[in-house]
Amino acid sequence: MSVDLGSEWMKIAIVKPGVPMEIVLNKESRRKTPVAVCLKENERLFGDSALGSVKNPKVVYRYLQNLLGKTAENPQVAQYQKHFPEHQIQSDEKRGTVFFKNSEEMQYSPEELLGMVLNYSSGLAQDFAEQPIKDAVITIPAFFNQAERRAVLQAAQMAGLKVLQLINDNTAVALNYGVFRRKDINSTAQNVMFYDMGSGSTTATIVTYQTVKTKEAGTQPQLQIRGVGFDRTLGGFEMELRLRDYLAKIFNEQKKSKKDVRENMRAMAKLLKEAQRVKTVLSANAEHMAQIEGLMDDIDFKAKVNRAEFEALCTDLFDRVPGPVEQALAASEMSLDEIEQVILVGGATRVPRVQEVLLKAVRKEELGKNINADEAAAMGAVYQAAALSKAFKVKPFIVRDAAVFPIQVEFSRETEEEDGVKGIKHNKRILFQRMAPYPQRKVITFNRYTDDFIFHINYGDLSFLSQDDLKMFGSQNLTTVKLSGVGNSFKKHSDAESKGIKAHFNMDESGVLLLDRVSSSGSNLCAIILIKQVEKEAEKSDEGKTNGVKEDEKEADKKPKPQKKSKISVDIGVELEVNDVPDPSPEDIEASKKKLQDLTDRDLEKQEREKTLNNLEAFLFETQDKLYQDEYLAVVTEEEKEEISGKLSAASTWMDDEGYTAGTKELKEKLSELKKLCKAMFFRVEERKKWPDRLAALDSMLNHSTIFLKSAKMLPEDNQIFTDVELKTLERVINETMDWKNETVAEQEKLSPTEKPVLLSKDIEAKLSLLDREVNYLLNKAKFAKPKPKPKPKDKNSTSTESNKTSSTDSEKVVPPKDETVEEAKPAEEPPTEENKKETETEQKVEEETEGTGNYTPVMHLDTH
Repeated sequence: MSVDLGSEWMKIAIVKPGVPMEIVLNKESRRKTPVAVCLKENERLFGDSALGSVKNPKVVYRYLQNLLGKTAENPQVAQYQKHFPEHQIQSDEKRGTVFFKNSEEMQYSPEELLGMVLNYSSGLAQDFAEQPIKDAVITIPAFFNQAERRAVLQAAQMAGLKVLQLINDNTAVALNYGVFRRKDINSTAQNVMFYDMGSGSTTATIVTYQTVKTKEAGTQPQLQIRGVGFDRTLGGFEMELRLRDYLAKIFNEQKKSKKDVRENMRAMAKLLKEAQRVKTVLSANAEHMAQIEGLMDDIDFKAKVNRAEFEALCTDLFDRVPGPVEQALAASEMSLDEIEQVILVGGATRVPRVQEVLLKAVRKEELGKNINADEAAAMGAVYQAAALSKAFKVKPFIVRDAAVFPIQVEFSRETEEEDGVKGIKHNKRILFQRMAPYPQRKVITFNRYTDDFIFHINYGDLSFLSQDDLKMFGSQNLTTVKLSGVGNSFKKHSDAESKGIKAHFNMDESGVLLLDRVSSSGSNLCAIILIKQVEKEAEKSDEGKTNGVKEDEKEADKKPKPQKKSKISVDIGVELEVNDVPDPSPEDIEASKKKLQDLTDRDLEKQEREKTLNNLEAFLFETQDKLYQDEYLAVVTEEEKEEISGKLSAASTWMDDEGYTAGTKELKEKLSELKKLCKAMFFRVEERKKWPDRLAALDSMLNHSTIFLKSAKMLPEDNQIFTDVELKTLERVINETMDWKNETVAEQEKLSPTEKPVLLSKDIEAKLSLLDREVNYLLNKAKFAKPKPKPKPKDKNSTSTESNKTSSTDSEKVVPPKDETVEEAKPAEEPPTEENKKETETEQKVEEETEGTGNYTPVMHLDTH
């Protein structure tokens, strides 16, 4: 599966054997689902159901993406609190991150809430695919840094998902675009810009498409991310918030209430929902009426809003539209003239003013709208999921993603100047440059250390970010690495020549940087000296080559063979100290997984109880109704009817008094008891319903079998293909079935409808099956039987010997003749003409169709043939 995890919506896609990649429909049959979770006291709601709880916005959590991997001091946390003042956001003293205080007892981190959403998305995918799904590719914004990426992986881990890859959403869009235009990609580079304005952020991406040669798969299409620009807070949600506040201002000005609507959280939640609807309508209409029934204190709200007013509210936002384009061009070191096309992605690009400003900024004739703005990322991600999974084979499409933020290694070492003064030199080594492709492995060698030391992994030059972006970015220091065992390794191998301390780094497919290992490597000096001695001896032996061949051979035998330089590699102890956002401990992860599982179990128990309660209610209502229907009244005695009716009435009374608070077990027991009571009545009714069809089928089978038997017996002795035993067996089964049917039906007619029937549908089906098996056995034998060969007329000119040979050959090869006359043998048959072919095919087709038309036809047909 793939999950396109946006700030407001998520789109889910699946791929399974025999089914093309497709978008998953949620329980409301919609193609996208709100990223929202509602945590009530005794239940959880997701998606549209969660958003329906506007009466209590305190328990509805949305736009979680902005809080992932953030410390409490991050400006985005304060911004979130401003947008959603109803939530209690507190700082986690252990990690410095934040959590929501849901009640006195319960608190949830953004990662835990996202884990719930991912678990729910997995459930939707499994219901849609009708099989378990745990492998997923999840999309994330390209501007997510290391802490944010790790936070998404932690959420997926809590949800029990196996993440095949975190793919940047812009890369997923580019892959989807390229896959469906594979034929248009050639060795000439084509540069395309994707402008993606979603609900929470905006990203501009420059992608180069071209074919490249690979060792494994030959020439294949490739996409390379060349430049990325972004604005973390520019999106449709900010526009909706401004429209919400504008509608609140209008309501206050109408002075229908003395209270300020902005202080009523429930009313503001209603206004936000209406603002989202109005914004969507204004994209296609010049004006629209905003209206809410019972906004506050049972007061209705109604106000006309036009597009010009909406655009005036968002003027400064529209001014920021060109920013990501300029950043992407700078990162790619390209000009607008090199960009062939600018393609729109994301729901907020549907706002007309956004398109106007963007078109002017990119200086193109038009903006590309030839991609599904909502689903492209989900479909690109699921293509990648299929490519990464071992269960599917897709056409290769090489993806070269790029690291938006540079990463470097920093370390200090002691130096000594010429005058003997010691100092500290600070060194920096670029590990991954800005827009460096990944996945990629790098090795950095520290040559001048012979004892334990420390180095730091930090972000590189981030001067391309604004001051506000830098504050939202968080810590620029990633990890402090403390190495131990360096000094011991040098002491242990003091005779070795050091090749330095090597640190092996890996930026994986998800864009997450890992320090794989650190090792000390060197080569043995003794081996080097030995090699030099061997070389000198070889030189001396070259001078004495004139002593003859035997002498040379003896000298060669004495020569020691050159030895290879031996390599030494020692793993070094590594201690990592995370400096940006500390990861939760394994114990914390397990505790979160248990917390989520307990909630899931509670939900399942609640669903099971509701299902049982509904089944019990339905059973009571339907069975009480059935007691007045003729077909049920016919099969019960008066005493039986009174007993059933009394028990049903008692159960209904119990339901009203205790049933709606009873546990699942008690409800199931009550339902089971009532079903057991009514079982005999239901059985008698069901049997009487089945009799007409079953008996008609049996009569038809007996009729066909009898005709088939007569036809088989009438075959001439020379053409008879069935044995006497086979025919007698069929005759016996027909007679026994006929007798059983007549006797059982007669016996059943003597019984009252209220008594247990002796004529059972399962017995009729068993008799049908036995008869059908016997007839099919003979039919199959007839189908593949070869008629006995007829004697050939003697040729007057042929000798008796030839005649004997012919007859012996015929007796060995049982081939049915085509005609009554025998054709002379020919050296080789002429190739069949088209006309002959058609005739033969027609004959075969007619034979096949005739064989399938009835139970006894094949025998008659074979006889005629």
